[in-house]
Amino acid sequence: MEHPVPATRTRFVVLAFLGTLVFVLYLDRVCISRAALDIQEEFQLSDTEIGLVFGAFTIAYGLFEVPTGRWGDRFGSRGVLTRIVLWWSAFTALTGCVPAFRYGSGFQISLGGWSAAIPPLVSSFGLLMLIRFLFGAGEAGALPNTARVVARWIPSHERGWAQGAVLTCMQIGGLTAPVVATYLIKSLGWRWSFAVFGSTGVVWGALFYWWYRDDPEQHPSVNSAERELIASGCAHGPAGHDHPPIPWKMVLSSRNVWLLGLIMTASASASYMYMSWFPSYLVKARAVSSDYSGWLTSFVLGGGAIGSFCGGPLGSLVVHWTGEGRWSRRLLGATLLAGAGLLLGSSISCDTPEVACACAAAAAFCGHAQISNWWAATMSISGNHLGAMFGLLNSMGVPGAFGSQVFLGMYVDSRKAAGFLGRDQWDPAFFFYAGVLLFGAACWLLVDPTKSAVEESPPAS
Repeated sequence: MEHPVPATRTRFVVLAFLGTLVFVLYLDRVCISRAALDIQEEFQLSDTEIGLVFGAFTIAYGLFEVPTGRWGDRFGSRGVLTRIVLWWSAFTALTGCVPAFRYGSGFQISLGGWSAAIPPLVSSFGLLMLIRFLFGAGEAGALPNTARVVARWIPSHERGWAQGAVLTCMQIGGLTAPVVATYLIKSLGWRWSFAVFGSTGVVWGALFYWWYRDDPEQHPSVNSAERELIASGCAHGPAGHDHPPIPWKMVLSSRNVWLLGLIMTASASASYMYMSWFPSYLVKARAVSSDYSGWLTSFVLGGGAIGSFCGGPLGSLVVHWTGEGRWSRRLLGATLLAGAGLLLGSSISCDTPEVACACAAAAAFCGHAQISNWWAATMSISGNHLGAMFGLLNSMGVPGAFGSQVFLGMYVDSRKAAGFLGRDQWDPAFFFYAGVLLFGAACWLLVDPTKSAVEESPPAS
């Protein structure tokens, strides 16, 4: 009697590549938050200006996410992801090459009692803005193509924990960045730290392009049993020039699209506050040292990493337990995002920075556990256009991300001008973030993950 040949596990190697990809992605994205204090000091930048530097990345990321996701749908994620990683690695390294120079423009803008000089483009500030914009343009499309690879290689019954694993690696990169950046800045200076961070992606890109294949059928390490397993639960068709056009009229009239976009806006507002501003908040408002701020920020982002790890299996468990995917995903997403808002708002009532960070870490746990639920809902409504749809929905978080980064810088500068310092200068802004998260929780109650946002069109013959 012949025993069936067990399926190979090549798909798990693919998942390991995706995990290291998003780890490096967030490592390179978050490292600037710890370096921001040194950059501000060397270039004499205000909080408003460093907020605009943060925001330049976000604007480019949003502008290029949909077309880069679409490229993955049409041409495959192998070449697109390789280009993405090499591009962003180059501009990560170039961030440390900006010279220190500044010319006063003499122009000012005023709004009510607030006024600020308009910095010229020909300055360290302008070059930083340009490089971070190009960095964002290069990184755009990484997550849509990651989602596309998951849908192409991972059968549906394994996607819950697979999504959680990818999101966990992403957050581990984010929580590692402040600590590693602190060490590198002390050892090499902030400029060389960006060169070190940028070099990591080059190795990944070379290995990925050599090993990965867009179609599991074409990979020599996949046996017939694994091909059948993947095919039985794979909802994403092969890439190619004959990929059907996106039904934009139906997409843009879908309530799910706008609701999931608003949820991402709310989630991104808090996430980018943690990633961009939390080290500065701890130093300037909580009076901790720069080194300690890196460790505390990593602790907060660690809560997000644990939430990402738990979110995927939790969502799959709830759907399996209830036997339906509409109200279970609605209530899970709403509960987690509401918890994130309440916990973040309560953090400012804590007197010690460690307890405040514990509340913020719990908020990050809830917020990032909810993101796994958001991924699952996005996959459910996207059909054969997952790369472009994920890019569209993820880019709809740009207003939250950009607004968060720029708003907080302008807010603390205006509070300083009004005579407020320390916690009085920073803490009231947390009520804004808590309110945005509660709004996102309300949006979850109207999402219907069982209703597709696209028409399934057969490929052209």
